[in-house]
Amino acid sequence: MKKQNKKITYESSGVDIDEGNKFVREISSLVKSTQRVGADVKLGGFGSVFDLSKVNFKDPLIISATDGVGTKLKFAFEHNIHNTIGIDLVAMCANDIIAQGGEPMYFLDYFATSKLNTAQAKEVIIGITEGCKLAGCALVGGETAELPGFYKQGHYDLAGFCVGLVERENILPKKVNRGDYIIGLPSHGIHSNGYSLVNKIISDRNINVNKETLNGESLLELIMRPTKIYQNEISMITHSIDSIKAIAHITGGGLTENLPRVFDDNFSASIDLNSYPKQPIFNWIKSNSGLTDHEMMKTFNCGIGMVLIINESQYKNTQIVLKNHDIDSCTIGRITDQKDHKVQYNNQFNY
Repeated sequence: MKKQNKKITYESSGVDIDEGNKFVREISSLVKSTQRVGADVKLGGFGSVFDLSKVNFKDPLIISATDGVGTKLKFAFEHNIHNTIGIDLVAMCANDIIAQGGEPMYFLDYFATSKLNTAQAKEVIIGITEGCKLAGCALVGGETAELPGFYKQGHYDLAGFCVGLVERENILPKKVNRGDYIIGLPSHGIHSNGYSLVNKIISDRNINVNKETLNGESLLELIMRPTKIYQNEISMITHSIDSIKAIAHITGGGLTENLPRVFDDNFSASIDLNSYPKQPIFNWIKSNSGLTDHEMMKTFNCGIGMVLIINESQYKNTQIVLKNHDIDSCTIGRITDQKDHKVQYNNQFNY
């Protein structure tokens, strides 16, 4: 009878509101560091407000994107590395905004766990705020959810939401034509896609990621290297020359699935695999998985994280802009009217 009369509180059920409020106070300075024109980064309101009149847009369209970081989180849990996964979260959303010609304006996150570990969650927010700074957007709010018994101890899930603006006349993709050039911007490694396969390789091959090294770098560091955010590079190009017709963010499905999304069905992309940058992590994946080049290209970014389709008549001038701004890039192909395959691969990786 005494057990039935015992008071049952929200805290006893596993949700600590006071700890949540403490967490908000601890991250407030981090959030404030992402402030940009138009955004109010003060936490605690019911919603986040963005003042369009404060930004210099004449006829803006609003672009929105949402994403997560998938099973890359497993490596964060297993190796207690939480301060970069937030960069991945921002990158996966912000790069999609950038791919449509937009400029990221603000970001919100969703962090869910069974029991809030303030120190761990703060590490995640450190990465998110760093990602927001790289993307030029403000972290204007989010949700921290305690779901008792829903996740394993020490585990959490993340989702991100980004909103950007683009002038109506600059929305991408534009009309792509035969002969246009395809330029690739290098990735920082695997980024945030294909990690289920990477996990499978490590498990089946019994690989110690802490001990194995590739060209002097630990395998774990290469696996956890955060996704590159391309805002600076694209901004420098677009402020120098009007030559980009389309941009593809190379995520799940690789170039095979993502590049055809930005040109018409009557065109194809001819890609020279020998032009791809050499990144040891992809050679490691290929040799340990047995995947063919074509299978690799449908699973991973393989060294190119963002692809630009450049107006044929502006190709040489664009190359000058890239060189002047010291933007690492490589020409990986051309647009053709070959219709048998949306992407035609030539040669092979030079790993």
